[in-house]
Amino acid sequence: MFNKGNMSKMLKQAQQMQKDIENVQNELDELQINSESGGGLVQVTINGKMELLDLNLQDEILTEEKEIIEDLIISAVNNAISKAQDESQNRMNSVAGGMLGGLKVPGM
Repeated sequence: MFNKGNMSKMLKQAQQMQKDIENVQNELDELQINSESGGGLVQVTINGKMELLDLNLQDEILTEEKEIIEDLIISAVNNAISKAQDESQNRMNSVAGGMLGGLKVPGM
């Protein structure tokens, strides 16, 4: 049978979860993930929305071949993205209480 009390409780829980998810999304906007490659020759910072915020190349790397520099930049950026995705997923799972069941949310 339909129970109004249970439905009201579920609705309140869903609304609270939505607020919690919005809070996590706001936190992710402010989150900064740092990564490096080539022993620190390339350093990058991205936010939780996977936007590149900073790219720093040490002067020493400029003597390397173009392809090596490109590979090191790609490596640092991909590593930072992976870290940001893991952090986003962990934060969303903590809010959703495992309701996502390990679901990978795109952009999270």
